[in-house]
Amino acid sequence: MMKKSDAAWTLFGLVAVLLSGYLLYHEVRTISLDELGNSLLAIGKMHWLLAGAATLGAYVALAWYDRIAMAHLGKRISWWFITLCSFTTYALAHNIGASVFSGAVVRYRAYRSKGLTPQEIGILIVFCSLTFALGTLLACGSVLLVRPGVLDRIVEVSPWVARGLGALLLALVGLYVFGSWRQLPPWRLGKWHIEYPRLKVVARQLMAGPMELLCAAAIIYFALPAANNPGYLTILGVFLASFSLALLSHAPGGLGVLEVTFLAALPELPTADVLAALIVFRGFYLLLPFALAILVVLGFEAGQWSARRRST
Repeated sequence: MMKKSDAAWTLFGLVAVLLSGYLLYHEVRTISLDELGNSLLAIGKMHWLLAGAATLGAYVALAWYDRIAMAHLGKRISWWFITLCSFTTYALAHNIGASVFSGAVVRYRAYRSKGLTPQEIGILIVFCSLTFALGTLLACGSVLLVRPGVLDRIVEVSPWVARGLGALLLALVGLYVFGSWRQLPPWRLGKWHIEYPRLKVVARQLMAGPMELLCAAAIIYFALPAANNPGYLTILGVFLASFSLALLSHAPGGLGVLEVTFLAALPELPTADVLAALIVFRGFYLLLPFALAILVVLGFEAGQWSARRRST
């Protein structure tokens, strides 16, 4: 039975999709399918290949999340199994939305078959979320310090406010590193307690987290035209803002939220070109992995069913 909180977040996500869809309609109502098709055709073969390589890099980084968490737990599981589990978890969660179908279910089913306890799986899930949060803080803070004008594309603020916010975000990352260095008391979340990882593990977190975001933003960057392109750092900053808004909205796949944010933040680029780049992003980063993840889940469940049948 669905919890009230789950139902509330699901409703919130649907409202976000409808509102974003309404705003998006007003932005693109003058765009024809021919214009959109021409923008897709204008993307060069090399840029398609680079976008595909960036997608692969993003999912390699996501698999690294789980491997880092396993290192923190002191567990040894095959790299191939972890990669498939991570890929399936994120491919489903990105498309369906955490409020409707939690990626924790996939991880629980997979890692329980490898002998991990429910508490260990819970710590792994929280640890992976922490790695993503650290990557977001580090990437956002760095972009705001180097390119403070990016924030002004989303909300009107002065450069010193953007730099101050960037410094604050990097300071939070610094506090986490300090806690690991000094081995401060563990965090307590209900019945679980999460100890600060070793500095070697933290170093991996600080590489894997930003790597996933850098690669995901690169998919859009490579799909955009060179003319009037504001540059990779600007695209990265807009992506971080839009991706954060999409997560907060609980809209499945950030449907509509990404499009509205990018269109508002990149007025110098033709609307059709921005939409074409986001279609490439959704195809490579969301839809294709989603289709493959369904096949992986079906294969895993078929294998589990066969194993149970043989044991009886």
